[in-house]
Amino acid sequence: MHVELEKIAKIKVVPVVAINNAADAEPLAAALVAGGLPCAEVTFRTDAALESMKTMAALGNIQVGAGTVSKVDQVKAAVDAGATFMVSPGFNPKVVEYCVSNGIPIAPGITNPTDIEMALDFDLEVLKFFPAEAFGGIKTLKALSGPYGGIKFIPTGGISASNLLDYLAFPKVLACGGSWMVASDLISGGKFSEIEKLTKEAVELANSL
Repeated sequence: MHVELEKIAKIKVVPVVAINNAADAEPLAAALVAGGLPCAEVTFRTDAALESMKTMAALGNIQVGAGTVSKVDQVKAAVDAGATFMVSPGFNPKVVEYCVSNGIPIAPGITNPTDIEMALDFDLEVLKFFPAEAFGGIKTLKALSGPYGGIKFIPTGGISASNLLDYLAFPKVLACGGSWMVASDLISGGKFSEIEKLTKEAVELANSL
């Protein structure tokens, strides 16, 4: 497994962030690091995504990934900005092929056996189960993963403090992606002390297993 994915496995929770103002990137990173989650999946859902990745990556103390990656050009731009792993909502063969060919770790989104078998063709070991809760949650993931023993999953979508442990207790879950500790209104409102508090609580919860 790629070292970047091993880092994610150790922290168990990946904060999935949408940053509207790149000026918030540095204090957000500080809050996450102080809270015990030195990682951020910065999604391409806002115009400030790339600048935010650059700012965070330059700090040197936080693992920066790119989320909502759907095009090869986004992968290239994210890598240039300092992102070290990619996460996509679906399975785009062009994006996956580019990442694999260039040694860039990627966790593409899957929801069914066909997606998983496409991923196996690229020798991927870690996949994103998205949107997790909308597609049946942990019950569906357990059923899906049955035939594919070597695959680990990062469930994302609808994950919160109330169901985090349901997922993390399943051995085939590498980590969970979540945004409850980095909600957009908290970021835009400058409530970084609250983000740090929620992050600490998430870490304590994840480590309680």
